[in-house]
Amino acid sequence: MTKRIYLDHNATAPVRSEAAAAVAHALTLTGNPSSVHAEGRRALALIEEARADVAALVGAKTNEVIFTSGGTEAANLALHLAKTSLGIERLIISAIEHDCIRASAESSGLALDSLPVDENGVADLNALETLLAKSGKALVALMHANNETGVIQPVAEAAALAHAAGALLLTDTIQTVGRITVDMKSLGADLLLVSAHKIGGPQGTGALIIRAALPYDSFIRGGGQEKRRRAGTENVSGIAGFGIAARLARHENMSADLRNYLETELRKAVPDVRVFGEKVPRLNNTSLFAASGLVSETLMVALDLDGLAVSAGSACSSGKVARSHVLSAMGVSDELAGAAIRVSLGRDTTKEDIDHLVASWSRYVRRAADKRNTNTSASSPALAEVEH
Repeated sequence: MTKRIYLDHNATAPVRSEAAAAVAHALTLTGNPSSVHAEGRRALALIEEARADVAALVGAKTNEVIFTSGGTEAANLALHLAKTSLGIERLIISAIEHDCIRASAESSGLALDSLPVDENGVADLNALETLLAKSGKALVALMHANNETGVIQPVAEAAALAHAAGALLLTDTIQTVGRITVDMKSLGADLLLVSAHKIGGPQGTGALIIRAALPYDSFIRGGGQEKRRRAGTENVSGIAGFGIAARLARHENMSADLRNYLETELRKAVPDVRVFGEKVPRLNNTSLFAASGLVSETLMVALDLDGLAVSAGSACSSGKVARSHVLSAMGVSDELAGAAIRVSLGRDTTKEDIDHLVASWSRYVRRAADKRNTNTSASSPALAEVEH
């Protein structure tokens, strides 16, 4: 059997053994966290301990953390609050936001402007100033780092511009927690998204962090859970695992050495490889690259058969490989965007894993080049005469 090499940590990270143990322990307990008896209080204590760990991960207060079923629900909740509680009249959404933000914004019924990015994938702050000058209270959504390119965004600068114009700022830190420092106050964020499974916690848990002074209207109704901010019995075991993963992620900061090694080896193998966003600060674990003549969907299948798990971008598209809206926003050609592969490294990635990837990927690049050359020769009468 082919050895599996997992290089898709931006899609989901392997569950930490400590988080799995916390989930398993919580599942042995009986008690609804809304009950007043000892069993209920014990379940509630697990939730509140996890709330403190998640708050500490992003420099927030414990009463600012609302547990959700994941980042997508947190995004939908944030956009719901924008319309119902925060007095928002229009949205300014960066062109590279995750689909959970884009789709929520498009269905909100609020006026919507797209904030462009430059060729490196960095949000255009001059354009933001212009958009903020329009009438109506705005909410700006700018992710902390892009999930496809890894490019880090000027969130603090955008927040300062937004607040000066009387606007609020929402930032998605789902890819940055546990990889770079995330501090809600330093970023100037009013609302912030986090997800457990990107940091080694269980899937199906996340949180919306909302600045304590902001008004709040519940999105899911029917009970007093989460201090009446999200009805429904809490996922105690998932939240317990989330808390442990958050506690461990606070002390991690992955080096760029392996990513740089990957990109150096890619260039040795294929000198004209294009690495997207390489000229600006990026997450140390993320590389999005392409070479002409390949097709992402076909390439991913081939690499999978070689034992390599990689991605063509976001994993939240029902298993479909579609044209990247991020690369479109960066002005990348259809041909090159259609060949892009994202590699996202994790705690256990080795140089040997990267060597295997580079050898496999470059082999398919050479095959594609040979095929193009063969087709060119066959379609050229002059070349055909020479060959005969």
